[in-house]
Amino acid sequence: MAIFRLYTGSDGQSHVEEQTLAAHPALSQERPSVHIQFRELDAGAFMDWHPAPRRQYVIVLAGELEVGFKDGTTQRMRPGDATLAEDTTGPGHTTRVVSTTPALAAIVPLA
Repeated sequence: MAIFRLYTGSDGQSHVEEQTLAAHPALSQERPSVHIQFRELDAGAFMDWHPAPRRQYVIVLAGELEVGFKDGTTQRMRPGDATLAEDTTGPGHTTRVVSTTPALAAIVPLA
């Protein structure tokens, strides 16, 4: 399991960083959320460039996602991985289901 953070850098582009509980103890604290939504994406589904619609956690429950960035790098997100998506400005990132099975994710917007 990994914890990632997508954010907009000073260059206006989306970036990713891996976080650990040891380095970011605030991750262990409760955070108010708005609701939870489960979303299933078909194998091979692709979402072109988009910023996060709001600050939200995306927790992969099944399947595998690949997030793409303007610099050409990608980040794989596997079952059990949690991502705080807060790249709400700029061109954002792409999302592709790279598993041969659908991807299932829990979306938890932060209050």
